[in-house]
Amino acid sequence: MEISEAQQLVDNWIKTMGIRYFNELTNTAILMEEVGEVARIMARQYGEQSFKKSDMEVNLADEMADVLFVLICLANQTGIDLTEALVKNMDKKSVRDAERHKNNEKLK
Repeated sequence: MEISEAQQLVDNWIKTMGIRYFNELTNTAILMEEVGEVARIMARQYGEQSFKKSDMEVNLADEMADVLFVLICLANQTGIDLTEALVKNMDKKSVRDAERHKNNEKLK
């Protein structure tokens, strides 16, 4: 699936199943909540925190998809073409970091 297709898929779902978009501030708060859920899983699965009984049924892929869904909602609401934004961002990183990581002793 292309990013533009994902943006259209989310927009169609919102307009049919979700009735309408939550406002941008609400969606930003929801995004932070979803990112926190990913962080919780990561801290337990890859970090030093132990799982609680209530953590045993979590699904990292599903939580990441929740983050992506809300991010796409925000992009749609604010008129951002995520394909174009990502291409521009990768170009920026490629110029800015052309030598940065190669010269980072911590990465060797």
